[in-house]
Amino acid sequence: MSRIGKRPVALPSGVTANVSGQTVEVKGPKGTRSFTATDDVTLKLEDGAISVTPRGLSKRSRQQWGMSRSMVQNLVTGVSEGFKKELEIQGVGYRAQMQGNTLKLALGYSHDVNFEVPQGVTVTAPKQTEIVVEGIDQQLVGQVAANIREWRAPEPYKGKGIRYKGEFIFRKEGKKK
Repeated sequence: MSRIGKRPVALPSGVTANVSGQTVEVKGPKGTRSFTATDDVTLKLEDGAISVTPRGLSKRSRQQWGMSRSMVQNLVTGVSEGFKKELEIQGVGYRAQMQGNTLKLALGYSHDVNFEVPQGVTVTAPKQTEIVVEGIDQQLVGQVAANIREWRAPEPYKGKGIRYKGEFIFRKEGKKK
């Protein structure tokens, strides 16, 4: 039994869902998202909650059971609250600023890095050393944050680079004489 899969996904107030076959469409104050499940699970909308049940006892249907329920939960969370990733920049001279739809990053290279923000995601730089990525699609928000972090991942000796807020970087000791 999947502990995650057997719990129904409750719909908060202001969020409506429509289940047609294997597709769930969720509408909320922040937008509309949809997810198409595989044929290994059955989706039902009853009593203001979406329940996911496996079809059969095969290993694949049990795998899809928990995953499909998590995907539906992410749709509901995305359209009601949204997702947010916060990044911190550490290093002398490292900074970020938004110019229109482009994030300009000064990361110690001989040139500034221009990062084009994809549609469906909002990127803001409240301070020069902070970047906030927000959106209704958890996968897209995480991928954009990872792509920004990839430009200068934190290094273990001085800790310089772009890190997630609250991320611990294991520090190493430098060479000894």
